Amino acid sequence: MSTLIAGIDEAGRGPLAGPVAVAAVVFDPSRPRINGLDDSKQLTAARREALYARIVDRALAWRIVFIEPAEIDRINILQATLLGMRRALEGVLETIGDPQGCLARIDGNCLPPDLPCSAEALIGGDGRERSIMAASILAKVARDRAMLALHARHPGYRFDLHKGYSTLLHLEALQRLGPCPEHRRSFAPVQAAAQGGMFADVPGLPDLSAASEA
Repeated sequence: MSTLIAGIDEAGRGPLAGPVAVAAVVFDPSRPRINGLDDSKQLTAARREALYARIVDRALAWRIVFIEPAEIDRINILQATLLGMRRALEGVLETIGDPQGCLARIDGNCLPPDLPCSAEALIGGDGRERSIMAASILAKVARDRAMLALHARHPGYRFDLHKGYSTLLHLEALQRLGPCPEHRRSFAPVQAAAQGGMFADVPGLPDLSAASEA
């Protein structure tokens, strides 16, 4: 039997709010390929949703893991992402039942420690390896759905539009409302908002004092 490939990718490392989502996908090499796979960032939301359904239907194994803001704040975003990768991989290996017959290919340049099977980091893997493309789609769709649910609980931040990223709309809402429970307290703009300060001293972010007075 040929080695199975477990593709692993994440969505949501950079946002100021919400979880980071990590997905792992193992395809059955004996089944027909899914056409149209690509890096999730290159696909429309409608196309990602359509491919999501096909991936979960055809995959030999798949798993999506969320690492929530409290854990991100506790161990930092890099360690949280690596933890999610390990948990997602463990999930698909549990389904397959044969860790030694699987190779994990992880998008990026960093591998989590103590993985239960052989693994390799693949820079740009979400544009090169089909199982990683599939994982990127599952992670992105799952996280976007989670942010829509978060918008329903906290509509003032408009998580439905920016998905937690540091857009001007989000920063203005942060300054006006302060952080909600789903914001990542370890991220500098959220810290500034929690302390009641402006964002002018946060590197790379605009001074919103004028916007706050408008």
